[in-house]
Amino acid sequence: MKLQGNKILITGADGFIGSHLTEELIRQGCDVRAFVMYNSFNSWGWLDASPVSIKSELDVFAGDIRDPHGVKAAMKGCQVVLHLAALIAIPYSYHSPDTYVDTNIKGTLNIVQAAKELGINKVVHTSTSEVYGSAQFVPITEDHPLQGQSPYSASKIGADQMAMSFYRSFNVPVAIIRPFNTYGPRQSARAVIPTIITQLANGKSDIRLGATNPTRDFNYVKDTVRGFIAIAEADQAIGEIINIGSNYEISVGEVAALISQIMGVNMTIETDNQRLRPEKSEVERLWADNAKARTLLGWEPVYGGKEGLKRGLKETVEWFTDPNNLNSYKAGVYNI
Repeated sequence: MKLQGNKILITGADGFIGSHLTEELIRQGCDVRAFVMYNSFNSWGWLDASPVSIKSELDVFAGDIRDPHGVKAAMKGCQVVLHLAALIAIPYSYHSPDTYVDTNIKGTLNIVQAAKELGINKVVHTSTSEVYGSAQFVPITEDHPLQGQSPYSASKIGADQMAMSFYRSFNVPVAIIRPFNTYGPRQSARAVIPTIITQLANGKSDIRLGATNPTRDFNYVKDTVRGFIAIAEADQAIGEIINIGSNYEISVGEVAALISQIMGVNMTIETDNQRLRPEKSEVERLWADNAKARTLLGWEPVYGGKEGLKRGLKETVEWFTDPNNLNSYKAGVYNI
């Protein structure tokens, strides 16, 4: 199914990945309705910074993913739904887990219930590699056991299961994308790569981080966006859960060293205890097996391997070090 010619709703369009996905689909000539979080400032999040050529083509719906009536109203007239709206900050999930159940699980229920009632042609639901917890084997395939090691990951497991239950119970055409650690321009400074860059860009040499030994599979946002589009267009993706990852494992400490090298800044790392996860909650190892995406979708990372990571980090550093962008971040404040 080609996305051109279909009306596409993107929930979470005002966020990090959602704004990149929205812009790319507009560039490809798609008809996009952007679901943004209602606020009294009439802010469209990151879409406010989009070029006029993008914003002029947008159909913006301001609402709340927790409201079933608003969700159904937003979905009317659409054929495809790309569901990205979620609470994603792991530290905040320790603080306010109830909000994660309402937003991530009930929000997803609202999407698939409306899709069932409206006869939507395709729903792409966004999962996360955090649902796997610490790897029991690597690389991690889609058959890896699920482990809720934080309230966030538990809520996403619940959301994934809710989405798949509607596929199995009511034949709602659901596909699940499971991105590993996406990074790039516009990401929140609560994430490790923007945390490092913004501290260095603001003249810090002693960088405050949490645990540096855990490994991650970092996926550049352009590759993640390509994954969303590939899954949305592939009929064979319906009823499937698909990892989108680079198939390259690297520790947080090694990533910090790469960023330091790219930015030409000497640094030392200080452990900030408030940034550490509880011991049993820390995910020690993530490394994606992306064979299913390659076989089923023909997708593979353009920014794969160490060299691909370096290219993605350079693009990310370039964006964050632009004063107009850097001023949007409070580098001296720890964001939960």
